[in-house]
Amino acid sequence: MQIVADENIPLLDEFFAGFGQIRRLPGRGIDAAAVADAELLLVRSVTRVDRALLEGSAVRFVGTCTIGTDHLDLAYFAQAGIGWASAPGCNARGVVDYVLGSLLLLAEQQGVALATRTYGVVGAGEVGARVVEVMRGLGWRVLVCDPPRQLAEGGDFVSLEQLLAECDVLSLHTPLERGGAQPTHHLLDARRLGQLKPGAWLINASRGAVVDNSALRELLQRRDDLQVVLDVWEGEPQVDVELAGLCRIATPHIAGYSLDGKLRGTAQIYSALCAHLGRTPTVSLAELMPAPWLAELSLDASADPAWALATLCRAVYDPRRDDADLRRSLQGDTAHRRVAFDALRKHYPMRREIDGLSVKLQGDAPQLAQMIKALGATLR
Repeated sequence: MQIVADENIPLLDEFFAGFGQIRRLPGRGIDAAAVADAELLLVRSVTRVDRALLEGSAVRFVGTCTIGTDHLDLAYFAQAGIGWASAPGCNARGVVDYVLGSLLLLAEQQGVALATRTYGVVGAGEVGARVVEVMRGLGWRVLVCDPPRQLAEGGDFVSLEQLLAECDVLSLHTPLERGGAQPTHHLLDARRLGQLKPGAWLINASRGAVVDNSALRELLQRRDDLQVVLDVWEGEPQVDVELAGLCRIATPHIAGYSLDGKLRGTAQIYSALCAHLGRTPTVSLAELMPAPWLAELSLDASADPAWALATLCRAVYDPRRDDADLRRSLQGDTAHRRVAFDALRKHYPMRREIDGLSVKLQGDAPQLAQMIKALGATLR
């Protein structure tokens, strides 16, 4: 079997060498000529996989090692009889860590207690649901907007308008849908952005075009009360330099770029391919996952909960390094900046997840114990 794969997918040989010969390419460099003789295509979100890429090729299965599928033409796959798989939830924990790290930094800069804010989460899929679970576990007030789930399940969902009216913090975790009954392209357009509460915080770690970037830039030029965190950008790898300068935190689409999440994504596609081919999996992610650099922390029962929260989260992830890296890359002409954006992602430093952290609590402290459990760390 001939395999074409994005060079940034980890553990390619370990999981896929047994299926055939692997040809690695930059994700944005995968074109029709490259896949003409391939039977298996493995990509990430930067590769648009559609009729123009695949028609006339030998590709019979496409795997994307990402949770999103907006870069895949699923209608064409069905028409052409091409199997496919994504990796739902693979990077959800990494995104949770990113959101928590961003919130801690904003709270520190603004002098605000996180527990006093009302949070709005847009999109309660694999990622958004994890964000909601952790926030509510910490005792924070959270409102959730997810029209497709509300339509299918009912439940305690609210409208986007209510979120805009009531929430101090808005965190976006919706897929990008350009058509259909519930489009999310420019979900936050100029009108809705203008409805953000005074002093509101906006975090987008979903897809860049969920927010109208031009409208957001114009709004931030008028309203310095708003605090914005952008990990995703319209037109990636191009970044609106002026908009980035107006953001409190700006990062190069790495919210879910934990090592654990990336390896989990590869493993999920491997399992899906085995199922597609009717093979029994023989490779285990548990055997390939490296040990965390920081395995355990110890807290005394007298520790201040706010300090403990910041210490545990930042022990695993702090967005300031990624923010600084992106800002340094926004130099030179457009071509240079595009290359630099992709380079930051390709050479992203190792980062682990809080799920892999054990916390020993010395003494009886129910509030600290609940916080540790809510974060997803292991309480010992």
